[in-house]
Order: sequence, then C-alpha cells, then structure tokens
Amino acid sequence: MLPAKLQEIDQQIIDLLSKRIAVLAESAPISLEAQIANFAFYLAQCGVPESIWKNIVMDCAAVTTASLPVNSVQPRRVTLVGGNGMMGRFFRERLSAAGHQVCILEQSDWDDAEFLLARADLVLICVPIEYTIEVIHKLANYLEPNTALADIASIKTPILQAMLEHHKGPVMGLHPMFGQGIQSFLSQKVVVCPGREDFAFQWLLDLIENEGGKLILSTPEEHDQMMMAVQAIRNFKTFSFGVFLKEEEINIHRSLDFSSPIFRLEIGIVSRLLAQSAPLIVDIMLATPERREAICRLAKTYERLAKLVIQNDRDTLICEFKASHSFVGEELNGALEESTHVINALSIFQAAKEAEQKHLSFSGNTREAQLTYH
Repeated sequence: MLPAKLQEIDQQIIDLLSKRIAVLAESAPISLEAQIANFAFYLAQCGVPESIWKNIVMDCAAVTTASLPVNSVQPRRVTLVGGNGMMGRFFRERLSAAGHQVCILEQSDWDDAEFLLARADLVLICVPIEYTIEVIHKLANYLEPNTALADIASIKTPILQAMLEHHKGPVMGLHPMFGQGIQSFLSQKVVVCPGREDFAFQWLLDLIENEGGKLILSTPEEHDQMMMAVQAIRNFKTFSFGVFLKEEEINIHRSLDFSSPIFRLEIGIVSRLLAQSAPLIVDIMLATPERREAICRLAKTYERLAKLVIQNDRDTLICEFKASHSFVGEELNGALEESTHVINALSIFQAAKEAEQKHLSFSGNTREAQLTYH
C-alpha cells in the first residue's frame, strides 16, 4: 500500500508544479531568477528544511526553464561546426528551442561547406581545441563579411587572435563553463571575450541570460590565466587521484561503504572526469606551455609537502595550513555554505537511492516467495 500512496502524492506534486509553471509563464515582468528566489523564500518560510527546499527549487527551476514558451525572436541562421559533439548538441538543442535555424558542418561535410555556411548569421566552432585554429583557417574561405564567428574552446588568446586575423566580420570568444549532463543555461556560467562588433552577438548573449545563465566578461589573457587553475590544474589533480587509486588497487565499491559524503563526492568528481573524452581532458592539460608549467609547479608543491609528512614536521605543516586558511580568507564562509549544500543534497540522494534498492529487493523477495508458495 505504501508505494501506491507515495505514487499518488508524487503525482499531486507533479500536478502542482505544472500549475506553477503555467503561472510562471504568465509573469513575464518578473525575471526567472527572481521567481526562483521568491519560491525559495516561500518554502523556507513554510518551515521546509533548507537541504530539501534547495533541491525542490533547483528541480522546479530546471523544469520551468525547459517548459517556458519561446519568446518571439527573429530567427537566425546558425551553423555549428562540430555540432554533433557534446557541446555542439547542447547548443543545437538550445538554439533550435529558441526558434533559430541550425545546421551542422562536420569533418565529412567540407565539400558542402559553401552551402552550409552561406548567409549564416552565426558560425559557432565546437570542435576540439587542437583543431580549432585549423578550422578557423578553412572557414575563412567561405564566410561572408557580415557573418558572426565565435568559438567555445577552453583557450582564448591564440584562438581569438586567429579569428580576428582570418575573418573581417564580427568575432567573439565564448567558453561555456559546464560539461555533460547540463540541459539548459540555468545557473551556468559562460565566459565572454569580446573581439569585434560585439553587437552582432547580442541576441545570443540575451538567449543565454534569459535562460538563467551568467555571462562573465573577460579579456582572453585573463581567461587563459584563470583556466590554469579552474581547468588544467584541477583536472590534473583529479586525474592524479584516479591514477593513484588504480595504482593502489583500492576497491572503490567497498570504499564507499566506509566513506563520508566528502569522500563519495571526491569519487564522484573522479568518475565524472574519467567518463569524459580522454583526448579532451589531456588536451586541456597540455594546451599551452603555461598550463604545463603550472602543473609542474603543483607537482613540486606536492613533493615539498610530502617531504614534510615523511619528516614528521608537524609544526611546518600546521603553518602551511594556517597560511592557506588566511589566503582563502573571506571566501571560506561562502564556500562552506555551498559545499554543505552539496553534501546534504548528496546525502538525501543516497538515502533515496538506498531506500529504492531496499524496496526493489523486498518486492523481488516477496514475488519469489509467492511463486514458491504457488
């Protein structure tokens, strides 16, 4: 009886969310972010625990973004070079949903490039980093002077420079700061590096912001410097941990039985990295001499701290800890709040998953017992 009652309650929740989405669609003067904030405040005032209402808000926001009607827009002709890749598919779905005409140019389609690029309002390059500049050179033979050209690679300085040199029209560098599993721009960051005639891209930037995305304006030089920490070093750290687990032959499945949510989250981060394309991740780490040198400096830091551990130098390690604490400074409180929310959400998800497994196990045993009895 319990599963049936839960299904009935779940259906009522879905019906209420559907009604709420319909109301959201009518409240055009209020931004989506403001609507989400109001909903969060209401749930908190009703006494719903924070760890629960934050998940409800995010789930409802995701559904709302995908379900809101498309505003009246001037349809643009967009060609995605490499549009069948992960990020290419994402942009194809979002642009098509917004009413734009999207076509794809893949490696095997260059014989039809003149047709696929003719009269395009925007050409967006979505190919792997190592092919981006080569593609820019090839595109230069087909682009019309007023066609807007942009890329989404994780390196901006040389790529933006190449676009400016080989195309006389509008140019902009973009870098979506998210990966697989994302279904909309809601709460996602996109770095914007202006190049030339920025107004030609305003409709695309508006689309991102209207879906709840956040635009980060940056020079290509600042972007590349930040990506050393945000991408290259982080990927190397996560990759190294995965390699170490392999070398130590740690039983991952068994380790999760002993793990705190923090360790489970670490395993999740490693798994998420390893689930991606190996060439993509490696190329991000190797992309520039600056990134490779930064990774080398990180390895030297590991080596220096490891020597302190071997030497049992407790005092120096404590000094290093306190110095790092001071450096992070005022960011600590916000980071603790965010990470606590992630841990709480992970704990709730894990509890629900275990409950589901127990229910399925119980149902299977009951069914087996009934068959045996008959």
